[in-house]
Amino acid sequence: MAETTTGRRERKKAQTRQALADAALRLFTERGYDNVGVRDVAEAADVSLSTLFKHFPSKEALVFDLDADVESALVAAVRDRVPGQPVLHALRDHLVRTRTALRADDPVFVLVESTPALRDAARRMWSRHEKALAATLADATGLPPDDLAITGLARFALEAPTLARTSPDPAQAIRDLFALLEHGWATTPLARGEDHPGEDG
Repeated sequence: MAETTTGRRERKKAQTRQALADAALRLFTERGYDNVGVRDVAEAADVSLSTLFKHFPSKEALVFDLDADVESALVAAVRDRVPGQPVLHALRDHLVRTRTALRADDPVFVLVESTPALRDAARRMWSRHEKALAATLADATGLPPDDLAITGLARFALEAPTLARTSPDPAQAIRDLFALLEHGWATTPLARGEDHPGEDG
């Protein structure tokens, strides 16, 4: 009976959290992020303000409601990778699997890109993820956390989905970006000093 009660309670919490996130996205999209208060969101989801803050510590968190999950999954992709798999490949496969569903016309992406306060919050969020990922990469490889190979890969891995998002094939774009990381730019005109045909004319 205790397990059933606990399970029901957890499902109700998850439903309330989702209702709040859905209401927030709808209101922010309709009225603009800056024109909606947390009280408006609570009322739209039919919960008290205190209930909202139990689930979301800030207004920004209503948009980035999966922040902690995203970071945990990044860390796990490296920490729990298949034995012998390079960290570079583990990160690439994780990003292809989890981030390519987020297209440029995704409502959350559009909202964030059109709202300066949310763009700033997103940068802070990714900065935290970058530090957590760098620490995990250092643990996995034995390199110092401030080694350029560590900090560079952590930064690049978090930027790759954004670069790939507008591609007709985001998954392939992420693979191509990681191939550049793995093999370098030596085979591209960028490293050969070649001019593009027709540039002079």
